[in-house]
Order: sequence, then C-alpha cells, then structure tokens
Amino acid sequence: MLGLKDSALVKIPSDSLFKDGQMERPSFFPPGSTLQFVLKIENVQSMEEAMAERQKMMDIQTKMADSLKTNELHIADAFVTANKLVVKQTPSGLRYLILTPSMKLKPTAGDTVEVNYIGRTLNGKIFDSSIEAEAKKAGLEQPGRNYEPISFVVGQGEVIPGWDEALLMMNEGSKGRFLIPSELAYGPKGAGQDIPPFSTLDFQVELVKVKPAKKAVVPKIPAVIVKKPVAVKKVAPKTKPTVKKKVVTSKTK
Repeated sequence: MLGLKDSALVKIPSDSLFKDGQMERPSFFPPGSTLQFVLKIENVQSMEEAMAERQKMMDIQTKMADSLKTNELHIADAFVTANKLVVKQTPSGLRYLILTPSMKLKPTAGDTVEVNYIGRTLNGKIFDSSIEAEAKKAGLEQPGRNYEPISFVVGQGEVIPGWDEALLMMNEGSKGRFLIPSELAYGPKGAGQDIPPFSTLDFQVELVKVKPAKKAVVPKIPAVIVKKPVAVKKVAPKTKPTVKKKVVTSKTK
C-alpha cells in the first residue's frame, strides 16, 4: 500500500491487543482507548540486501568487542605492574593473591559460604561492599542494607563465575585479592553506572565461614551371607522287590 517516502497514520483499538488475555493491560491503556502510530517508509531493501547490512553491522560489533577485550587486558597488565602485585593466574584468566592463608575447611561446590568483600574497579572506585565502614567511606548509598557477610551456595551460579572460581580456591578464615576479568564478571554489558563494559574488577574477599552441604545419607544394607549348599549324598533308589506270581496249574482229573 505504501511506497518509498510515503507515510500514514495508523489507529489501533487497544481492546484488540488485550482481548486474548496473553498481554496484561497497562493502566495507561484504558478500555475503549485507541493507539495511534505514524509510519513512514524510509528505505526499501531486498532480503539479500537486508541480510548483508545486518552481517556488516555484526562484523563491526565483533571488531569493537575484540578491541575492547584487548584494551581490557592491557589495562589489567598495567594495573598489576603499577601496584607491584605478585599474582598467580588460572587458565580462565583469573588473577589472584592469597593475603591471609588458612588451613581450615575448604569449600566444595554445593557448600554454603559466608563472605565479606570490597569490590573496586581498576581506577580504585568502590562500587560495592558488605562492610559498612568501607561502604560509607566510599559514599555508597545502600538504604536498608544489612551490613554483614553475604551467604550463598558456591559453585552453583548464584554469583558471577569469577567468585565461584575464587572461593573454591580459598579456605575458611582466609583472605584474598582477586582480579576478575569481564569474561568472568559482567562481560560486554557491564553493570550499572559504575561498571563499564569489558571491565576487570578488583575484589578483596574474606571467606568467613563454610557450611558443608548436607550429604544424602545412604542406608547401610547388611551384607547377605550366602551359604554354600550342603552336599547331599545321592542315595540310589530302592528297587521294588519283584513279586513272582505263583502259577497254579490244575491237574486234569
């Protein structure tokens, strides 16, 4: 109906959008209201042209992401060098330093842990903390928050992957510092205003307590003693006595 550069005013009764009950009606769409749209055809493409343009945009986004990842790695390397950190690195890219070692219980996946932490970006800005003094010093506004160790089940994806990996390397009572790359944190999207896309994060973590998961109790089944069969002597069946029938012959008188 419309051609290139044409425009049209389209009116749609709001009741037609919600009559099947699959969509909840917002309060600003009262029954009997009408929705109005102004449409204009800016460009017309064939399917092949549209797919080619889409692929071009995807290629640009991929190149930008690769560039940001490379830049993130350079920034993290410079941070380690500038702060003279002697860190170890896991195959996933997580860098860590155990500040206070401990020989106490080490968690395994499925255990519940209690953790105190301070989270910073590499420019030193604190974006989150479970410690009230640190949060207030950083000017964090967290109304209604109870400042205490957070509790979660480790190794189950309840936190960012870098935390799961880090805590499984710690022992109860230990403290560590972890540089978590964006791939193990908030990735290309970031989080809020304080964590940009492709940001390596600096966490100081204390593993306060480990609560082992309750293991399913497997009932012990008593061993069944199998007795060997007692050898039975084979007794030859008794032969029935042969009864000889006496044949009586009558004499001829």
